[in-house]
Amino acid sequence: MRSLWHKLSVGGKLALIIIVSYFAVALWGEVSYRIAKANDVTPSYNQVRDDLRYLPPSLEHPMGTDNLGRDVSKRLVQGARIAFHVGIMTSLIAIPLGVLLGLLGGYFGGKTDSVVVWLCASIASMPGLLFILAISMVVGQGLLGIYLGIGLTTWVGVCRTIRAEVMKHRNRAYIQAARVLGYSHFRIMFRHLLPNVSHIILIQFSIRFPSAVATEVFISFLGIGVQGEPSWGIMINNARLRLWQGVWWEMTFVSLAIFLLVLSFNKLADDLRDILDPALRSGK
Repeated sequence: MRSLWHKLSVGGKLALIIIVSYFAVALWGEVSYRIAKANDVTPSYNQVRDDLRYLPPSLEHPMGTDNLGRDVSKRLVQGARIAFHVGIMTSLIAIPLGVLLGLLGGYFGGKTDSVVVWLCASIASMPGLLFILAISMVVGQGLLGIYLGIGLTTWVGVCRTIRAEVMKHRNRAYIQAARVLGYSHFRIMFRHLLPNVSHIILIQFSIRFPSAVATEVFISFLGIGVQGEPSWGIMINNARLRLWQGVWWEMTFVSLAIFLLVLSFNKLADDLRDILDPALRSGK
């Protein structure tokens, strides 16, 4: 990990610092959320204060207040908490599924590969957002529907990338030697092939995370995602109705938070690909 840090560019290091800062903020938001839930009280970011409506940024409220007098900075912290929930949980669904199917298709080939390719083509041919909305509506509004909707529809890219990489490795000398020694297919796939394609998993996580966050923001903006909690999408939907009144701060700070997080992950993904991808390393 230390050597990886030294290999990152200045921009990559800055992106990683920003991501860690976001994670620390999200962790603080999780603690405050759990404390309020354990005490069965309305959390401060959801408390309505009519006397504090539409206050501009100040020392007491650094990012101002919204139409119900709720502190925008506190709600932004909770939005980061939800964003990390979505990014991590959907990755825990999509990446293992994509890796497993990619390993199976790339290693065995033949009918197994045909089934994997058919599954990928079937999922990819469906309108992604409509499929996510359909799953969310069936499961119910809330984070569980978002987890399943995004996780079960975004594994195709991971699967195709892993499959292509495994197909390049399966006939190499170290795999042939493992077969001659009588190792099982399971051992060859998970003890020999998987470590040699593990760099793809890290890169794919860095790419998928901001994509999942952006999808959740859009779904929540439509009113189908998380309910009763200040998702960034809900905050944007609420703020857009107040722009004509000159209440600019909520929209501005939420948009900047999303932009900075997505930009940081994209920059980190580019650096990780340059460092970890053997093809790019050998070409330098």
